[in-house]
Amino acid sequence: MSDSYEIDTPPKPPALPGSAVVRPNVDALVDAIAADMMVHAMNCVRSFGDFHLALSGGSTPLPLYKRLMYDPNYRGFPWARTHLWIVDERRVAFDDAKSNFRSISETIGDHSGIPPEQVHPIFAMADDADTAYETLLRETLAWREPGHDRLDYVLLGMGADAHTASLFPHSPALKQELEPLRRASRGKQSGRVSIDAGVEGDDAPPRLVRINAGENVTPPDRVTMTLHLINASRFIGVMVTGKGKRGTIEKLVATPRPVTPDVIEELPILGLSPLGGTQRWYLDADACPAP
Repeated sequence: MSDSYEIDTPPKPPALPGSAVVRPNVDALVDAIAADMMVHAMNCVRSFGDFHLALSGGSTPLPLYKRLMYDPNYRGFPWARTHLWIVDERRVAFDDAKSNFRSISETIGDHSGIPPEQVHPIFAMADDADTAYETLLRETLAWREPGHDRLDYVLLGMGADAHTASLFPHSPALKQELEPLRRASRGKQSGRVSIDAGVEGDDAPPRLVRINAGENVTPPDRVTMTLHLINASRFIGVMVTGKGKRGTIEKLVATPRPVTPDVIEELPILGLSPLGGTQRWYLDADACPAP
């Protein structure tokens, strides 16, 4: 009888913007994300007194949210000092099965001990859902010192069409996002990293939240954080799992750099470009291109 055994070795991380962490399966990947998030949360609480976390909905990150609740390794997560934000929301009621806030609230809000006033849902059915959430973000983050008035950790997913948050290819909100990016490529950006650091010469502060409705938006309509808000964050994590995303990852790897606004309109996730933070991809083996 042989004493040897097979080691489940994950594929080599693909050449994506930022850095990439690859694990052989979803379970191991969830551990990697949870550990990184825990360290980042503790560091932010020590440095700033609180931790601003923005989470995406959907089925992909749900095992992570559950792990944070039941695993003893994460019992020390600083939920009492955490502000919980929602990356994007469908324009449905909170009791609708399609509501991102519903699943996040039922998993984390109800079991973590986070103070209710530090959980910030998007009231997506309101006519001013975008501007109201933007105002809340600005008012809450304004308590921090200048330069630290930004989100600390944003967890994103990616669709097979390369959308992230609710920024779909060729959708109205994305097109609105790309105009200042086009101006930025011709001009100079402010050196200050914060949610208000925009393009030099712009009078109005950059948009942090937009409604995305109409053509090229997968129904129902959405309310979403903008690329500007996400890119101002201290840490951007992108969780991608499953063979259904492998072709998209291959396309992203093969896209020439630097990317142009036209490319971002086709592949929105390539609009992620941290202004002064870290971008890290988390992939399971199934999502990685074949060697």
